[in-house]
Amino acid sequence: MKKLLAVFALVASCGLAAEWSGYVVDKSCASKKAMWGNEQCAQSCMKRGDPAVFVTADGKIYQIAEQDKVKSVAGKKVTITGKMDGDTISVDTVKAE
Repeated sequence: MKKLLAVFALVASCGLAAEWSGYVVDKSCASKKAMWGNEQCAQSCMKRGDPAVFVTADGKIYQIAEQDKVKSVAGKKVTITGKMDGDTISVDTVKAE
């Protein structure tokens, strides 16, 4: 029984990778749906230092732990694979759609 509990604890602590579809945008424009696909604006704001965030089709905004992995897809619709911790996504892969 103790071994079984140890296995469950290990699996729970490791977390499983998941996949989400949405947009990588700058934090300032994340709440403005009209700006979600605006690549020029997202790239410009991120160059000024605004952090990238991930926003889903229903408007849920998530922080992105690995900013360098998403800079090249700023303003684009993407699929992100990674792990969620609270409202932060740790990115494994990102693919523009």
